[in-house]
Amino acid sequence: MKHSETPTNQLTVEIWSDIMCPFCYLGKRKFENALDNFTGKESVSVIWKSFQLQPDLKTDTSIDIHTYLCKIKGIGIGQAKQINEHLGKSGRSVGLEYNFDKIIVANTLKAHILLHFAREQGKQNEVKEKLLRAYFTDGRNVDDIPTLIDIGNNAGLNSDGLSEALQDDNYIDAVREDIYEAQQLGIRGVPYFVFDKKYGVSGAQEPALFSEILEKSFNGWKKNNPVLTPEPGNGQSCTPDQICD
Repeated sequence: MKHSETPTNQLTVEIWSDIMCPFCYLGKRKFENALDNFTGKESVSVIWKSFQLQPDLKTDTSIDIHTYLCKIKGIGIGQAKQINEHLGKSGRSVGLEYNFDKIIVANTLKAHILLHFAREQGKQNEVKEKLLRAYFTDGRNVDDIPTLIDIGNNAGLNSDGLSEALQDDNYIDAVREDIYEAQQLGIRGVPYFVFDKKYGVSGAQEPALFSEILEKSFNGWKKNNPVLTPEPGNGQSCTPDQICD
């Protein structure tokens, strides 16, 4: 298995994230809001890295997310629902819809494998968005292979080999490599953003902070990677494949 190479003429932003993490969905949208307004956004490449909050979790379609939170946090059902209600409000502030009553508590390993498969086809961000929506909004089982194939198809993936990939040890190893890299970097929670392998940002920060770090990292990156800006009035030309205009 080989990932498509990251273009050398782009600033990379690596984001460690898990599908079942509500702050990862929130952080994705806030980062995107900053990136959409960033003048150098065409020179930024986003890479989604795998992280599992509960790697030993067994998918259980009979338990709701509120009860699951009670179990892992040792809190009451009222407090669990209050936490989720607050998260829902935060999501709505940036246009996200969290339907906590519909969430299926599922292991996310196969979903991360799908993300690695999608990266090879340049569709990782589209798949990431659809996975998060599937989990938090639509209440779909992200540990179910037919569901993941459907998500991949809807994101425009070439589905040849996808079913096999979802059970391929090479892709599982790629997920584990991301998790190991996070451990080496001292990442203990997600989302975690690494800009140009120099600047780390933890959590679903506000767009203003992401904008600041984007500007800072881009200016440093640009010194070693000049961006060619076409000037107006360019004349007619031919390309190496003999297309002339």
